[in-house]
Amino acid sequence: MFNIQKAVSRLEYAPKLTEIEVTDIKKGLAVFTPKPDKTVSFASLKNNLKQAGYTLASADITINGKLSQESGKWFVASETSGQKFALEGKNAAAIVGTTGDTVEITGFWTTAGKAPATYESIDPQAITPKAAVAPAINGLTFIRANFAPEQGAAAASENESSSKPPAPIRTTSPGLTVFKGGAFTPRIYFVKQHLGGLDVWRQIGDLSLSYTPSPHVQFELEVPFSRTSFDDGANKDSSAGLGNIMFWTKYRFFRVVKTYGDRQASARFGVELPTGKKTAPTAEEVDARAFVRQQLTPISGGFAPHFDISFSQAGGRFIFGGNIEGVLRTERDGFRMGHELRLNTDLEYVLFPRNYKKPGGELFAILESTFLTRSSGRLNGAVAPESSSTEYYLSPGLQYAAHPRFVVEGSIQLPVFRNAGTQVLRTDYNLLLGVRYLF
Repeated sequence: MFNIQKAVSRLEYAPKLTEIEVTDIKKGLAVFTPKPDKTVSFASLKNNLKQAGYTLASADITINGKLSQESGKWFVASETSGQKFALEGKNAAAIVGTTGDTVEITGFWTTAGKAPATYESIDPQAITPKAAVAPAINGLTFIRANFAPEQGAAAASENESSSKPPAPIRTTSPGLTVFKGGAFTPRIYFVKQHLGGLDVWRQIGDLSLSYTPSPHVQFELEVPFSRTSFDDGANKDSSAGLGNIMFWTKYRFFRVVKTYGDRQASARFGVELPTGKKTAPTAEEVDARAFVRQQLTPISGGFAPHFDISFSQAGGRFIFGGNIEGVLRTERDGFRMGHELRLNTDLEYVLFPRNYKKPGGELFAILESTFLTRSSGRLNGAVAPESSSTEYYLSPGLQYAAHPRFVVEGSIQLPVFRNAGTQVLRTDYNLLLGVRYLF
């Protein structure tokens, strides 16, 4: 729904984004008061909504102004902008008054004619004399838009239906975050791992910044920072450092939307740069083999391309999605983990509110799953024995959309199945806490 407000706010005559009110999501109703000194256009409103993936079905407009008659045709001119609106339709001649009267007119609004000779037209439904109008009302009072998702709209931007959050928590979303804007997503992970008598704790801060320049493409920068502490029973120590920075490009190639839901798919390509701290603890600092000690750094190797395909389907209170991702890892100073194949799924349900009218205040129950298979890693130019793994995790979580632009989320990832070699750290849990802010 933030996309509707964002699309309207880009109009020259639109007010601030916070002054555009969505009054009924299911029926697709929104209200705003244009800037008083600007001319308005139904056609431009319709076009902006279309770019965001919605069809403007109709719009009502209320105007305070003076009536005039030219060549047998009635007009009303806004008191503030001076813009003229032709009064047309079966009711026009029957309900208008006398030339020069100051009135408040409410009616169905459209842009009529063909370019370049287009004009704004109103089919009046009610006219109130100025004497009966409250003094505070002046000029162009409000526009009430009735919109609906555009069928077959591949040129839509994020959302992810009117009631849905920007994205799932751990599963890649095919959405583009926001219509011609971006998102800032800080997250922190608390991870517990072990291998034999070695216990490992990680605190990972991840800052993500995304930008959507068009209805099809999104760019994202991801910067992780990690602190790792360990205890092998004899020694305790910790270290901290930057992880590998990621650059992502996403292209949404499919979208079909309907009222209160949609389906979409995207392809994503990312590159993991060798920027992270690579110095591992020595054998004197931790009693473990060299390949295991390398896993105590913030990195899994050097340069690594990522390939990702994602899909989601939303309808009513349910959302289902999934993605498959492949990672090809290269060595850095003789070390890398194995190549990876990941399959994630996402199931969401809107818990509250039960009677949904306006965006904001939604609470989502989320259950995600991750299947991971990893090939053998390498150390000093040779294959590391017992370094492959196959794992399956479930991640229950909650997501609260405090505002259409602000989301708070949390999720804990727990192992269901692990078949890992003797040189692979086992993850006991992975707790994620984060927020998202759209701009």
